[in-house]
Amino acid sequence: MPIAKTTLAAAVALAALSVPALAQEADFQLPAQCTSAAAGGMDHSAMGHGAMHGNQGGGMMGMMGMMGMDLATMPEHVQQNMRKMMITMPAMHQGMLNADADVAFACGMIAHHQGAIDMAEVLLAHGDDPQMRALAEEIIAAQVAEIGQMTEWLAANAN
Repeated sequence: MPIAKTTLAAAVALAALSVPALAQEADFQLPAQCTSAAAGGMDHSAMGHGAMHGNQGGGMMGMMGMMGMDLATMPEHVQQNMRKMMITMPAMHQGMLNADADVAFACGMIAHHQGAIDMAEVLLAHGDDPQMRALAEEIIAAQVAEIGQMTEWLAANAN
């Protein structure tokens, strides 16, 4: 049991140090291997989405039921989650379109995991329940580690 506690403490400490570096704002970017033409990405326009570069999701949020929603009237945690989701959802879509299945998985999951980190950070800023706060901290630690693992794999294996 002491090993598990030490490992958990180390993971939480790593997450606390790493999260500011991974914390995203409007400039969240997938690794270069996920967005470069050499990575074998498919043409998004062929699917009716037009070009999606960086954080431009076009009408993606409309497709997700955002039409008619007045975010200004919603609680701050909802506003924060929705703003961050409008960044990670298009990035996840972009990453999953890679022609190589392994690269597509890693790229899509990096954005997906960043979304989980973002949601956990919003919970830590606004939530009160000790169990949910502890779970949010565990999620951050796990997702930060997995993003690191996938980023390293991409650097070593993606063309």
